[in-house]
Amino acid sequence: MWQVVGQNKALSLLEHSLKKGTLAHAYLLVGPAHVGKKTLALNLAQALNCEGDEPPCGECAPCRKIKSLKHADVQIIGLNQNEDSAEERNQVEISIDQIRELQHSSNLPPFEGKCKVFIIDEAELMSNEAANCLLKTLEEPLGKVVFMLLTTNERLLPATVISRCQRLKLLPLKASEMEKTLKSYWGIKPERAKCLARLSHGCLGWALSAASSESLLEERTQRIQRLLDITGTDYEERFAYATELATQFHKNRRLVQEILGLWLFWWRDLMLVKVGCAQSITNVDFEATINEIARDYGLAQIRAFISSIQNATNELRQNANPQLVLEVLMLSIPRKEGKVGSPAPDFG
Repeated sequence: MWQVVGQNKALSLLEHSLKKGTLAHAYLLVGPAHVGKKTLALNLAQALNCEGDEPPCGECAPCRKIKSLKHADVQIIGLNQNEDSAEERNQVEISIDQIRELQHSSNLPPFEGKCKVFIIDEAELMSNEAANCLLKTLEEPLGKVVFMLLTTNERLLPATVISRCQRLKLLPLKASEMEKTLKSYWGIKPERAKCLARLSHGCLGWALSAASSESLLEERTQRIQRLLDITGTDYEERFAYATELATQFHKNRRLVQEILGLWLFWWRDLMLVKVGCAQSITNVDFEATINEIARDYGLAQIRAFISSIQNATNELRQNANPQLVLEVLMLSIPRKEGKVGSPAPDFG
């Protein structure tokens, strides 16, 4: 059975295409991190190689192998896929060599299944050379081969690559639907399910990871504490933090984007409190702190800094200089209203 939850439109299209034998040779799965893109891609790979009566059955040998990522005809291409290689652990983009290897493999017949499936995770991180190389393959569809490109930001992909794929948009679940799913399917207690539903932003994968590992929530708490510390410190500390994030960005772009996303939703919560919509905040486990901090800022200040975070996020996605972008963001942190002695820039 299909494991992805809440993506009825995408599932309906794929099921119809499977029954009619009209599957596209390439799909572009678009949606935020942890929304279920890889789960759906693996489910389709199972359906294409399933030996059961109603694919994907999840029980036959091919389905089990694909679920455990041990099927010879289903390959995932992306960053850090080979953790034993120091070079790949430090990758910042999907290389042309990886795509050339994919091309070679796609020209060979299936080894143990009915169809080969290539899943390109974080496809937006392909180098220009890799994207152009992949385009040649997408322009000449092969039988018994399906490509699945997964992306959180399709704007970073060449239009020519996008045009060769059938686009499927995966949307975050509503908080109420997420809460119900966590309780009914995974037996999570109501209060915890309510909290995870808010914190996950509708992305079931994140909620399930957080439910099974306290370390994920502990890491989030540490990042929020760092946010609070940096907000109240001087410019020297802020610039040091900008350097820290810029260095991290060169190693792990996703991590820095997640941190900025956390900042964005924190300041959004402050805005919601200011306008009397505290019941809609995301960080429900920090409600008291958010209510207290919201008193220190005006609504215009909060809205301006939200725009600064959004601008920084977009500029980083467009490969702007991370050190400069993050330093400008640190300078944009608003001063608390009515507070004397707040840090001010010293330009000598």
